[in-house]
Amino acid sequence: MNEVAIGKQRWALGIVGFFALISVTTYAYNEYYIYLSAYLWFGFIYGMCLQYGRFCFASAFRDLFAVGVPRMVVGIMISVILFALVSAFVTATGISTFHSSPASIHSVIAGLIFGIGMVFAGGCASGSLYKTGEGNGSALLVILSISITQSSFVDVGGWANKFVPASWHESAMAKGLPDRINVGDGWVDQYLAGYVWDQPISTFAEILGFTNETFAGAYIGNVLIGVVLPALLLLSVVYVLWSKKGYIKELKKQGKTYSIADSLAGFWRMVVSSKRTAIAGLILGVACGLQMFVIEGLRIKFGIRNAGEILQRVGSDFGLSARGTVFDPGYWYVTTQEAQWVGWVLQKLGWENTDNIFFGYINGIPNPALNPADWMSLALIGGAAVMALLSNEFKFKKPTKELAVWAITGGFLMGIGSRLGLGCNVGGFFVRVANGDPAGWLFGIGMIGGAFIGVKFFNWWTERQMAKEMAAFDL
Repeated sequence: MNEVAIGKQRWALGIVGFFALISVTTYAYNEYYIYLSAYLWFGFIYGMCLQYGRFCFASAFRDLFAVGVPRMVVGIMISVILFALVSAFVTATGISTFHSSPASIHSVIAGLIFGIGMVFAGGCASGSLYKTGEGNGSALLVILSISITQSSFVDVGGWANKFVPASWHESAMAKGLPDRINVGDGWVDQYLAGYVWDQPISTFAEILGFTNETFAGAYIGNVLIGVVLPALLLLSVVYVLWSKKGYIKELKKQGKTYSIADSLAGFWRMVVSSKRTAIAGLILGVACGLQMFVIEGLRIKFGIRNAGEILQRVGSDFGLSARGTVFDPGYWYVTTQEAQWVGWVLQKLGWENTDNIFFGYINGIPNPALNPADWMSLALIGGAAVMALLSNEFKFKKPTKELAVWAITGGFLMGIGSRLGLGCNVGGFFVRVANGDPAGWLFGIGMIGGAFIGVKFFNWWTERQMAKEMAAFDL
């Protein structure tokens, strides 16, 4: 083994050792920190899985629409189904941390904006995190752009209030929010309290008349009807439109004719065509379900319902929401905690962020060093770095000016889409779909449409630039 490889292994070991040291020392200081460490180690697992399987939603749809490669779409559906199976067990036992989201056309529109942005940026929210762990400078710019956009967008008021429908304003003002929250002074506040909160909230199980915390509700309503059948339908469309032609050509070369049995064989071959992505999807799906189980178990152990109570107990109540809470989803989530990073910094610099709904009423802006979800995202970057170092795929990549522009623009759109849809490709689609939330599929429909538009625009732009360069060359 050469010195370079040994050096990378040492760096990987150092990262693991650093996270282990944090877990041990903080637990020794106060046992409540095990709650944050749980987030940390699940984030670490997510990072390793994402990097190992090159798991990125932007890559999935870009590869599908641009070159007809369905590998990543298949991997995503595998992980969603596996996550659904595990989370259904957790739900049936009554200890799930998941909560459904309001479902309406806003989810589709938000997904559309997010989908365009992730193609422009060259990575989704979770994909940009793991690529940052590989040393990709463009991915880091995407994360910064998403974070700054979100934290600024949620506090937009003034001129933007001219575009608030009267019905939104009236409904928001009637909610009786605390005086500290200036709900009538922000566009996003009135959008949330006056429109989104008025939309229906349910799961497929509840729509079918089941209770979520039953076998029938969890497995028949949410998993079978809400996840497996739609996922199989989506994969069937992918097979017919992108994989079938190639499979038929192979059969013809062998002198065979295409039959119904071959349809099933071709479909199955598409599903298992990438073992690496499938393995990553399997571990990712199981880990996501287990995190819900572990976090709820810790909440029961400590007698809490939100990490805000833990922060109060350890003497760090700065940045708590008006309800005494902080962002504490209990499962894998991306983008909200990154917005909190920037929101906390801006608050320290004098930008009042505690009077809007996003920070001041729901998520808070606690010290990043004591924010559970922050630990998860930072550990995700670390886990991806470890896997990249061990597989010799870590390399610092400085973005070009063009890539930087695309990264910032894409991050800007993803930031807006995330806040309008109350989540990104993970929280807005992956987690919701796996838990039988119709809003997840609505966001996903928009995200797929946005990715298609993004790919078409990107191709047009590339061809336009090449035409200009060729014209200059001819001169």
